[in-house]
Amino acid sequence: MSAQQAPDISVVIPVYNEEEGLPYLFERLYPALDALGRSYEVVFVDDGSRDRSVAELREQFQRRPDVTRVVVLARNAGQHLAILAAFQQTRGRYVITLDADLQNPPEEIGRLIAAMDAGADYVGTIRVSRQDVLWRKAASRFLNRVREGTTSIQITDQGCMLRGYDRSVIDAVNRCTEVSTYVPALAYTFARHPVEIEVAHAERTVGESKYSLFRLVRLNFDLMTGFSVAPLQFFSMTGIIIALLSIAFVIFLAIRRLIVGPEAEGVFTLFGIAFFLIGVALIGLGVVGEYVGRIYEQVRQRPRYTVAAVLEEGGADESAQLPHLPSETRPAQLAAPERVRGTVE
Repeated sequence: MSAQQAPDISVVIPVYNEEEGLPYLFERLYPALDALGRSYEVVFVDDGSRDRSVAELREQFQRRPDVTRVVVLARNAGQHLAILAAFQQTRGRYVITLDADLQNPPEEIGRLIAAMDAGADYVGTIRVSRQDVLWRKAASRFLNRVREGTTSIQITDQGCMLRGYDRSVIDAVNRCTEVSTYVPALAYTFARHPVEIEVAHAERTVGESKYSLFRLVRLNFDLMTGFSVAPLQFFSMTGIIIALLSIAFVIFLAIRRLIVGPEAEGVFTLFGIAFFLIGVALIGLGVVGEYVGRIYEQVRQRPRYTVAAVLEEGGADESAQLPHLPSETRPAQLAAPERVRGTVE
């Protein structure tokens, strides 16, 4: 496939410290895509890896330069910003996102393509027989319920990154400038014909998950604050209810004092109520702080990510090298027809 010819399918794969698993991914990904019988490109985006992931990606680019492109970020920007950086480089009519850990089999890509051929412009996926530890399943279910109650985003399995997007949706996403976002939810807001399908799920064979419980909670904050003001409305309503209850309680205490007279009982109850109200106020302040923090990040207008280099077929620069990479991952001098370029967004 020439650099000028747009492929049917673009597969976007974010990579962060996946050196051990990349060879297994290559072995299964390219045969699965070749079997589709359609033109495609694979866009890897390295999100500031500290191991030899960049070197592995470069070697794969040299093996399949006609269908492989590599975007190298100058520093870790986070999975979703890395995906957005890759979206800017895609050219396909359909764009598929896939994690590099093989928990979502590449062989399932054909099912997403079939759904989009049938008219869907957004294809979400639901993992069947999910192969994750118990705490991750429980945390995901809880966060899914919270997100469903606070946003209008209808995503059954928000943790599965195997998803398909039509070019019209990708173009709309590329025009957005959010600093903190969740790609599937953002794309969902632009979809006219979203569907969901079930896909297989496998256990991670090498490496470790990059999502801790803390990062899952942070992700859900991005979902709630990026796509809804329901948390703010919730605490507004809570404040109104507590204020009304407080007035009723004060009236009750005043009447009781007139009837019973002064009494010392109930001091600890009042302390308990006071501590409860303080806790509610602090939680509400924290939610407001999440919104304010995201506004602060947005108004600074700093680049969301910096693309250190893009490896792709076409053009020639025999003296080019990948910049800003640690010495142990910096590949040797590139030769034509590879092209390396850097951008900032």
